[in-house]
Amino acid sequence: MTEATGSSDVPVRVRFCPSPTGSPHVGLARTALFNWAFARHHHGTFVFRVEDTDAARNTQESLDTLFEVMRWLGFDWDEGPEVGGPHAPYFQSERSDVYADVAARLREARRAYDCYCTTEELEARNLQARSEGRAPGYDGHCRELTDEQVAAYREEGRKPVLRFRMPDHALTFTDLVRGEITFQPENVPDYVLLRANGDPLYTLVNPVDDALMEITHVLRGEDLLSSTPRQIALYDALAEIGVGTGRTPRFGHLPYVMGQGNKKLSKRDPESNLLAYRERGFLPEGLLNYLALLGWAIAEDRDVFSIEEMVEAFRLDRVNPNPARFDLKKAEAINAAHLRALPVDELTERLLPYLQAAHVLPAEVSHEQRRLLAAAAPLVHERMTVLGEAVDMLGFLFVDEASFERDSADVEKLLDDDGLAVVRAAHDALAALGSWDTAAIEEALRRALVEELGLKPRNAFGPVRVAITGRRVSPPLFESMELLGRERSLSRLSTVQPG
Repeated sequence: MTEATGSSDVPVRVRFCPSPTGSPHVGLARTALFNWAFARHHHGTFVFRVEDTDAARNTQESLDTLFEVMRWLGFDWDEGPEVGGPHAPYFQSERSDVYADVAARLREARRAYDCYCTTEELEARNLQARSEGRAPGYDGHCRELTDEQVAAYREEGRKPVLRFRMPDHALTFTDLVRGEITFQPENVPDYVLLRANGDPLYTLVNPVDDALMEITHVLRGEDLLSSTPRQIALYDALAEIGVGTGRTPRFGHLPYVMGQGNKKLSKRDPESNLLAYRERGFLPEGLLNYLALLGWAIAEDRDVFSIEEMVEAFRLDRVNPNPARFDLKKAEAINAAHLRALPVDELTERLLPYLQAAHVLPAEVSHEQRRLLAAAAPLVHERMTVLGEAVDMLGFLFVDEASFERDSADVEKLLDDDGLAVVRAAHDALAALGSWDTAAIEEALRRALVEELGLKPRNAFGPVRVAITGRRVSPPLFESMELLGRERSLSRLSTVQPG
């Protein structure tokens, strides 16, 4: 299949339209990424629209988090909240008059009709259909009601929903990811546009907004594939009543993201929580790189790339329709590659907020603290997977001696009687040093512990590492001691308590 963008004289316009309910999740970010990259690749327009018609579930906190995550990931939008645009407003809760007008016109054109069936009646008829081997779904009971039947229902006090009248023929479209797909009419029954209280449903507002905002391509999750024939039929009806440009968007349905146990990754799964990746210290460019791999590839033999490279190369014919498995280890490896590619001065700046959040560094960082962090950053540059690991790796450099603590498990394992003897020998060797630098520290410790005591390096330096940094895993020991300084290093070696 070749890349398809529609008519060459129609600029690409895509939209990202989340609902402000709950926390943003991995699947949401992947959808935003593919739409954003597609728009940027084609020099088109990326529309950010908020689908907030579900007042019972929407929260201001979720909305604020959506904006925060969009900015963190670097998704700038051309139209939408805060930036405006020719199709404002971009909050669906502010477009009620639009939906009411379109619904009335659909009813007047007989493309939609009032349905008075109760929930109990619908359930009973579906149960009967199943028992007779027929497909369940609305059976068109209210399609052609007489005036007398309508009057009788109203006399009973029934309030109708508004149903869209689906065509009685098969609907076929070419999915930009999956190829040609056909839906038979018995599998796509008439569906509800307005609730009985007049509130519009997603089935109405989403296509109406796409039509009015001149959306050319709809890239969304595979879970919404079943709604596509409904929307295609509705676009035809909207064109008939003069809503929008009369063009039906091209659809592309992105593959499922699978989690543990070959199950679709749910927004409730821990791996799905987008904010958790930011809190752990994933770089936005690292996370986006991995999310891009969930259904797309820049090349057969390449996994690590920049977002700019993705935009340059992004084509829908490289999207794999098969489910993509979320692999946390691979996500971490991709992020580590992006971390290693950061210039040291930029790494230093990105580490600051994580060290401050953990109270390793204060909100107002002194010149000396910043100098120390800049000197320490190269020591952990190649060792970190995520930025948050710097808290444990570098905390020993900044904590005051009264608050310095060692990991109890590491102390118990390495600072037994033999370990304490090693630490005392290290202290005595270092106390005699005339200069305090990495080379001198290493030479003194190797001579005292490896040559004179006959210890293997791991057994020699492990107890010293725990004594100095508080942990078995730390930046390079000799460089760390130089940064910590003579006085603090000797103090920590002399105050070790047995495990």
